[in-house]
Amino acid sequence: MQIQNEGEKEMTKKVVIGLSGGVDSSVAAYLLKEQGYEVEALFMQNWNDTVGLKSEECPFDEDILFAQMVAKKLDIPFHFVDLSKEYRAQVIDYMFSEYEQGRTPNPDVLCNREIKFDVFLKKALELGADYVATGHYCRKETKIIDGKEVYSLLAGVDNNKDQSYFLCQLSQEQLSKAMFPIGEIEKPEVREIARKAKLASAEKKDSQGICFVGKVDLPIFLQQKLKAKPGVIVEVLAENAHKLLPKSEDLVELAKPYKFRRHHGKKVGEHNGAHFFTVGQRKGLNVGGKAEPLFVIGTDVKENIVYTGMGHSHPLLMRKALFISKEETHWIRPDLMPTEECERRYDIRIRYRQPLQKGTIYFKKEGLYILFDEPQRAVVAGQFAAWYDGDELIGSGPIDGE
Repeated sequence: MQIQNEGEKEMTKKVVIGLSGGVDSSVAAYLLKEQGYEVEALFMQNWNDTVGLKSEECPFDEDILFAQMVAKKLDIPFHFVDLSKEYRAQVIDYMFSEYEQGRTPNPDVLCNREIKFDVFLKKALELGADYVATGHYCRKETKIIDGKEVYSLLAGVDNNKDQSYFLCQLSQEQLSKAMFPIGEIEKPEVREIARKAKLASAEKKDSQGICFVGKVDLPIFLQQKLKAKPGVIVEVLAENAHKLLPKSEDLVELAKPYKFRRHHGKKVGEHNGAHFFTVGQRKGLNVGGKAEPLFVIGTDVKENIVYTGMGHSHPLLMRKALFISKEETHWIRPDLMPTEECERRYDIRIRYRQPLQKGTIYFKKEGLYILFDEPQRAVVAGQFAAWYDGDELIGSGPIDGE
């Protein structure tokens, strides 16, 4: 097996960089130019609605101005594309649908799969690109296995900024065209490179919130399509948790979400819609007078009830296992997909920036079960679980809620 690192330059290749106006993509463009690639910038507008935005996070006018200044400084062609229609249809509408069903989606994962490495990639190819580059903190490695090129997605060198999780739904075809120029660099060095190169974005704050939307007041944002619906908040006492916890170590039972009912607790407040809440949430409950804060431990969108428990480590906030259906399971490395029922040890992550967790994945005909060595807090239906072998992301899938 031969391995070729992404950094080996190809002098005649054209790379279209997704230039957002932030420091990461700016430095990625700078490094590509320094390495001798023919570089062009493509700025995409994916959102033009201000409903639910907090202050002026992620302002479009500022972002495009910074992107244009960086492109001018680097003397690279600048292009603009409006993908807001595609973004709304393929990311935002999905997000609304998931919340309506009581699931918690990750729009950033969908944005990368459906927009940056699909619609955006096609636009870049129309410009004659051989590759498309982004400012993600992750790495790509090319291996020759049985005479064929196989692409690996690796965690970024900077553990504090690693963004491989957000790319957990990419395919081999998408990875074949992808470049991640800053994956081998830590964030402070990225800032320093930007300063030395006198890039306009050197001191620009990192964007936060939903990809391309910004930091939002989620209930207000969701109320564009999901109506407010008054309901009750129920507290389930920790001493009553035994009524809902699995009675055995059966894998199927351990992977099932808790089935809360109104009689499992007492009313402690009211809310404006169970679909506006997610497991593990603390803010927005507005219930006082407790020795410790209340956290959401479950929601029932049909009955419109939000179930809560007191304390960060309430027993019903913890789960030992989860399930991902076969139809929803995605392999970045299809060559590593089991062909028969088996079990394998992996490191697992169920949310961005969560430290990798040790566990065993049991591959069954109906899908896969992940059994963690230690119980996990706030295992949320709709979020993506991703499994790693060392620093290589192997596959992922949305957590089942049934």
